[in-house]
Amino acid sequence: MKDIKDLKVLIDSKKLNERIVALADEINSHYGENEPLTLICILRGAVMFFTELSKHLKMPVKMEFVTLSSYGNSEKSTGKVKAVNLAIPDLENQKALIVEDIIDTGLTLDFLLKFIKTNCKVKDVKLAVLFDKKCARKFDIEPDFSAFEIDDKFIVGFGLDYNGFYRNLDYIGYFE
Repeated sequence: MKDIKDLKVLIDSKKLNERIVALADEINSHYGENEPLTLICILRGAVMFFTELSKHLKMPVKMEFVTLSSYGNSEKSTGKVKAVNLAIPDLENQKALIVEDIIDTGLTLDFLLKFIKTNCKVKDVKLAVLFDKKCARKFDIEPDFSAFEIDDKFIVGFGLDYNGFYRNLDYIGYFE
């Protein structure tokens, strides 16, 4: 177990929240206030970002949740997506926004986007991420909305974890 006293602050809670509000404004501008939007949260890591982001969206929002994992208890992706809960409601002719904490290799999001596009008859699906780690990308996926670009650090806090811990932090930190 890594010791929290060794954790360095990368993004404080004020900057994090300001950027999420600005990202919500971008999403509001893109979709407008009249057409409903289904938000799909990828559990567990995206839950805090999902919650904060949704508070600032102005259109009618429906919330759905899926549980996918490609990390297990590691700092690196296992290379395989484990679909723990992939019960997606009827999205036929609807607009959907997948909300994820971080896109690095793109494996998980490639899997989910293909699944939704193939099986859900969705009108439109877009992707919002808190962190975009382009340096780790192995799949040709770019988020439509991104709060921060990050280099090759393993980060924790605000939903992101290390072996299930540190999700509760209201800031983003990293271990050197």
